[in-house]
Amino acid sequence: MKTAVVFCPGRGTYNKDELGYLARHFPDPALLAGFDAQRIGMGQESLSALDGADRFSLARHTRGDNASGLIYAATLGDFLSIDREQVEIVAVTGNSMGWYSALACGGALSPADGFAVANTMGTLMQEALIGGQLVYPFLGDDWRPDPARKAALLALVAEIDARADHTLGLSIDLGGMLVLAGNEAGLKAFENAAEPIDGRFPLRLGNHAAFHTSLQEPVAARGRVALSPALFGQPSIPLIDGRGAIWWPHASGPQALWDYTLGHQVTESYDFTRAITVAAREFAPDLFIVTGPGTTLGGAVAQSLVLADWRGMGSKADFKARQETDPLLASMGMAEQRSLVTAR
Repeated sequence: MKTAVVFCPGRGTYNKDELGYLARHFPDPALLAGFDAQRIGMGQESLSALDGADRFSLARHTRGDNASGLIYAATLGDFLSIDREQVEIVAVTGNSMGWYSALACGGALSPADGFAVANTMGTLMQEALIGGQLVYPFLGDDWRPDPARKAALLALVAEIDARADHTLGLSIDLGGMLVLAGNEAGLKAFENAAEPIDGRFPLRLGNHAAFHTSLQEPVAARGRVALSPALFGQPSIPLIDGRGAIWWPHASGPQALWDYTLGHQVTESYDFTRAITVAAREFAPDLFIVTGPGTTLGGAVAQSLVLADWRGMGSKADFKARQETDPLLASMGMAEQRSLVTAR
């Protein structure tokens, strides 16, 4: 049996290729029906209808009030599909809204309550839609660590943030990518100042608010009113949060989990790279499993392992050589890697 840390993806991972993901992979029809009932009770379109649409629509499927529920359900379904006779899950973490999924996978929230948290926060984010996000890489194609370049970019972010009427900050430290968030003036200033890369970056993210910044305090406040601390309990599997802190079974206060989830997690930077480093060094798993939907988080996990100098990997070539001989990463959004950790 192999040990594994599981990673739950965040927003932006349910796209055109993922349409029908729940129909293909979700293992528990009754549980999915329960999620649909929650949404219908709130006057929202069911996940089954969204996932079963004839065609993918950016305007429809990437809205926060739709995307969050779809991603949570796809993540949880994949987690439930992991073959526990092959794999012992030793810790769970997530990227951004993937923290809500991680709470349910790790047992601190029931599946239904986890859905209520993810769906409610996605809906509140969409209703407010304060600010926006963009992504910009600081690693080169070889993934070799470049702390000086990262520091220079963060200095530029701080300089822009200090300007009158400009707000800009690090939203997510995501492997070799910086996810930045702020108001329109701050985002535009960075887009004008940063060197274009590959005709793609800086890349503005559609239907994304200024997640993980102080601009989201009104959303966090509404979330604390809507979601009771009574939903939260002790995790059954260790959880690694967006600071790299570990929430251990039998030693984690549910009130503190609620405080973090609807406070710091919403309004402060999310350090996914740190979470990966802690996962690797504290739990030393045989496998790193990235649930669906999507396949984009796998790259951030791999880059984070290189940045952590995990098992001597210092470049993309080192990671690829290891992955080809003894797979370290299993991305469940890819059929050939999904089969490594599921019974079917």
